[in-house]
Amino acid sequence: MILGKLFGLGKAKEISYEDSKLLAKSNKMKDRKKLAANPSAKAEVLYYLTEDSSPEVRKVVAKNENTPHQANSILARDKDTDVRSELARKICKLLPSLSGDEALQIREQTIEVLEVLAEDQLPAIRAILSESLKESLIAPKHVIMALAKDAEEIVASPVLEYSPLLSETDLLEIIASGVVAGALPAIARRDNLAEDVSDAVAASLDIPAVAALLTNKSARVREETLDQMINQAEGIEALHEPLVMRVDLSIRAMRRIAGFVAASLVEKLVEKNSLSPDIENELKKKVRDRIEDGDSLSGEEDIKAEKRAKKMWSSGRLNEETMLEAVTNRELIFVQMGLGLMTGLNPGTVRAILNSRKAKVVTALCWKAGLSMRLAIKMQTEIAHVPPREVVNARDGVEYPFDEKDMDWQLSFFSED
Repeated sequence: MILGKLFGLGKAKEISYEDSKLLAKSNKMKDRKKLAANPSAKAEVLYYLTEDSSPEVRKVVAKNENTPHQANSILARDKDTDVRSELARKICKLLPSLSGDEALQIREQTIEVLEVLAEDQLPAIRAILSESLKESLIAPKHVIMALAKDAEEIVASPVLEYSPLLSETDLLEIIASGVVAGALPAIARRDNLAEDVSDAVAASLDIPAVAALLTNKSARVREETLDQMINQAEGIEALHEPLVMRVDLSIRAMRRIAGFVAASLVEKLVEKNSLSPDIENELKKKVRDRIEDGDSLSGEEDIKAEKRAKKMWSSGRLNEETMLEAVTNRELIFVQMGLGLMTGLNPGTVRAILNSRKAKVVTALCWKAGLSMRLAIKMQTEIAHVPPREVVNARDGVEYPFDEKDMDWQLSFFSED
């Protein structure tokens, strides 16, 4: 009868204090969960339910936006991970609405709970806060700084990459104090990265971070800093392609780069920049000269990669597994030749598609090659360098998101006729 009054017609209704007390002590968990979810439940009743024996009930209390501050404070220290996770999501959701003089006290109380969660012993809880608050303009600055300096990469990275509350000075301080392993590339990916911060990232000699900085189109990088990165990249092959993909290379920088990267990358360098015929010929001559001098980083390795792809194709071993390995190892020439053999397209067309950085046509290329959508995503990010926000993702987690007609239409833009 009480449940009928509380949940009549499928909607939460006002409930008396006496009825609430009876439901709170019900031996049926579903009764207590429904009470915990009711927005009109009395504050003292919700407080009482924070001590419920069932974590499922406590999780519903944590989710209820009308749960009082005292109850939230208890739930912030709940022994159950799911309860604390639900509370973290709710607190981050409520924060933007707590503005104005009337809400000042509630905001202060909410921040107190946020501070407790920001110190949670479980990284997953702190990561929820970081992900939820990464683009917030009204989150407490000290909480954002704590998350940015967190000892776990999954916690620090979201706010380091996106938070508008982190100033140039803050970022320099964080880098100077020592960024957690794996999180420095997040700073390097920030939009409109300032020159001083770019300098600090480059000086770190962290290869993934320098690679991320080189491929960040909006990062402002001084010419002397770029020169330092070129010097560093000469002996580190993992930086060759990110360096070639840099959008603001001077002719002088291109000349230096052409002196040590593989022939295929020099070709990509020429294709992506509007160069005069004289400069184009000069860069290609650098490659020819290195080949004649026996430079192992030149076209000799490219030819070996092409031959290996053809041999594997003829023996039936060029498949998903071998292509995945080549993509993981960034074997660009092998991947280009492999895709050409698997699709029937000539290597030049395959190269043009990959160089286009167009997510849909790269996806269509992988579909035509008979590769999985999982590998198509990897191909977009690691070979074609499609910007993260433009990557085409799988439908239902595994399927190609376009039909055959759409795939063929995408490829038609690179027709070989």
